[in-house]
This record gives sequence, C-alpha cells and structure tokens, in this order.
Amino acid sequence: MNTLLDKAKAASHRDGFISIEMESGLELRFPVAKNPRLAHGTHAQLSKMELSPFGIHWPDLDEDLSFRGIQSGDYGQH
Repeated sequence: MNTLLDKAKAASHRDGFISIEMESGLELRFPVAKNPRLAHGTHAQLSKMELSPFGIHWPDLDEDLSFRGIQSGDYGQH
C-alpha cells in the first residue's frame, strides 16, 4: 500500500484496538496498549480522532501517528 495514494475512510476504537479503514479496502489495526499515551486514554478520548491524508490525531491525548508508521509497526512513544 502506498499511504501517499491511499486515503483513510474511517477510524474507530473498539476492544482495545484502533482500526483504520483505507479507501483501498486495507485495514490498519493496532493495540492501544502499544502506545503509552493512548494506553491510558478513555474510550471517549480514543474515539475522538482526526484523520488527515498522512495520519491520525487524538486531540485530547496530544498524540499523532502516521499511516506509514502504523503500517510498519511503529505505534509511537517507545
């Protein structure tokens, strides 16, 4: 997948995972426990996401992740 050409359609938080549905049909998914800032977020905070052409932002948690990073297994804040 070329994340510069593929766009995110939707994102959700459910059962401890963030799932991002791309227009190509690809789903990016990762456990919130892999990111210290996200791991302590409430469901409401984790569900409040802003999608951009390059990544995802959680304004209430001050966290940003790129789709390219998520795809390569980098879930931020090691």
